[in-house]
Amino acid sequence: MIANPGRYRRPTSLSALNRLTVSIRLAVSALVLTAILLTAALSSLLWWRTAEATSRQLASTINEQIVAAVRKEVSAIVDEARAAHTAIRTLFLQNVLDTREADKREFVFLSQLQSQATISWAAFGWPDGSFFAAHKLGDRHLEMMEISLTDHPGQRRVDEYEVVPGDIEFTHRRFEPTDFRVAERDWFKTGMAAEQPQWFKVTNYPIGERPSIAFAGPIDVYQERQGVLAIVIEYTRLARFLAQLEVGRTGTAFIFDGSGELVAAPDKDADELHPVHGEQPLLPLARTALAKASEEGGKDAWRSRLAAGGAAYEVALTPLPFPGWRLATVIPEAEFLGPVETTLRRLIVGLAVGAVLAALASAVLARSVIAAPLSRVVGELRHVESFALEQVRRHPSRLKEIASLSGAIAEMAAGLSAFRKFIPADLVRSLLRQGVEAKPGGSIQELTVMFIDVAGFTRLSERMGDRVVPLLSSYLDLASEIIVAHGGTIDKFIGDAVMAFWGAPQPQVDHALLCCRAALACRRAIESSGLIDDLGHPLQIRIGINSGLMLVGNIGSELRLNYTVIGDAVNVASRLESANKHYLTQILIGETTARLARGDVVTREIDSIAVYGREEGLAVHELVGLTGEADAERQAASWIARYEQGLSKYRARDFAGAAADFEAVLGERLRDRPAELMLERCQQLLRSGPDQAWRPVATLNSK
Repeated sequence: MIANPGRYRRPTSLSALNRLTVSIRLAVSALVLTAILLTAALSSLLWWRTAEATSRQLASTINEQIVAAVRKEVSAIVDEARAAHTAIRTLFLQNVLDTREADKREFVFLSQLQSQATISWAAFGWPDGSFFAAHKLGDRHLEMMEISLTDHPGQRRVDEYEVVPGDIEFTHRRFEPTDFRVAERDWFKTGMAAEQPQWFKVTNYPIGERPSIAFAGPIDVYQERQGVLAIVIEYTRLARFLAQLEVGRTGTAFIFDGSGELVAAPDKDADELHPVHGEQPLLPLARTALAKASEEGGKDAWRSRLAAGGAAYEVALTPLPFPGWRLATVIPEAEFLGPVETTLRRLIVGLAVGAVLAALASAVLARSVIAAPLSRVVGELRHVESFALEQVRRHPSRLKEIASLSGAIAEMAAGLSAFRKFIPADLVRSLLRQGVEAKPGGSIQELTVMFIDVAGFTRLSERMGDRVVPLLSSYLDLASEIIVAHGGTIDKFIGDAVMAFWGAPQPQVDHALLCCRAALACRRAIESSGLIDDLGHPLQIRIGINSGLMLVGNIGSELRLNYTVIGDAVNVASRLESANKHYLTQILIGETTARLARGDVVTREIDSIAVYGREEGLAVHELVGLTGEADAERQAASWIARYEQGLSKYRARDFAGAAADFEAVLGERLRDRPAELMLERCQQLLRSGPDQAWRPVATLNSK
């Protein structure tokens, strides 16, 4: 059924539009004729060339300005690194600061990072292989790291700080495994043997590859070598500076080292957290200039005109005040065509009035009659492609073909929209985005599946008859909304039951946790919804969750398909939902789900059961809440721990000890059916004793 049958009603003025429509061939012919006139007029102007002398002079002026700015910045960076190294080295030499004084050392290193904008690292390595460094994380965060061979060997301690106005604030500390060895680094080995600090090219750090330069040298106190101090500038800081330069309107500047490797390309977002983006469009021209300069004798200063892609560029290489570094500027000659453009404008004004009017007429005609209507029709096709059928509209047009096409698209959307109530639209969109064909097929994947239904629904439906439909719809709407909000895929509705799964069609690494969150959200939503049955009792739900390998895909025949999951893990989830009846619980999850979500959820292992159709035991957990929730944490620390202690004793055949633990749980929770059942088993076994075939597995003989 179409929800709004009047949406696509034919406008009353459509008959009038039909009388005004023209053939699309006539419109295209007029457009082509106009294009020919314009092409003929513009072709006569293409002979005009840029004055080469003017362009070279302007390019030279811009290049000199850029070179001066970059030289100044590189000199400042070099001076800042030397100043920072000298300042810290002086504190060590004057015995104001000891290399092993962690608090003072951290303060001094952090203060240097804050005071020197271009410095990325301040690092120190000891002869015993220990390592300490302060590192910028962009402009808003800092981190201190230490690798010790005695405290937490093989671990890297990291303290993170947030930069606030005028100060820094500690945020958190963490330990990470590391195989970084400072004693294996060239800058450290050379620095230990040197007498004075020197520059190094460094790429490897405890956090991975970071292309950079380091000013490193030894630290001696009382003629005893304490270690090597390094001040590091990451190349990303240079990339950010280059992005701030105006190299004409569209030109670019690059920095290369002595071996011809790229040091920095413009990137305004680059910093210690964000690496430089991909190659710049003009970078190949800069590399070509380096190659040509090398062929001509390896000149440091070089300048020439290069062509690429049908355009000409002024390219210059200039040495920088850092050993081996050169600046490459690439400026399109098109930026210096001002006088020529003025001449071209005068010639265009002199074109025949008829050609100008034809151009204007063709632009108006193409836009209003063809381009704009076609763009709107294409937009409606995009809505159909993404299954957003409610957004499809009919667009009248003066062209009969476009008007017919728009009407056909609107009618197609109206027909498709009638089926949206029967299939999950979000699933269809996801499958379309992934290019999944509508034919039988699937794959084995580890997913999480959930079954949820209403407790006592059979008796409820018998009492209420068709009056149960509004109640059922409200419950299904609530559950569906929560499942979709938590990333789940609704498989089907089976009476009052909802079957949903996580991990497909979009991969979800944390599918088990997402499903558990959705289950807890469903429980809270139903409890707070105020939904009641005909007897005035609040609606109660039961949920079963299980994870494991299952077949997911288009299951069915060539005539009828259903994107679903099947397998033993799915059957177990259904059995766990039914097992809630036996234990009077609301949410039961399988052992694989509990393992995958461990650390993020609070659970209670209540029993080992052999569900209907299976003989082997399955550890069953009750989902209590999420880690971090005060109530769930409090329960885990009290009666949950006592219950699981009793369960362990029960499995070890210490029935008296287990009974005491279960009685303690019941003393804390007056109504806990799992504890009652386990207590009854223990008392029965204490009276009669277990036989030789006894095992701690409960058999559930019903679905």
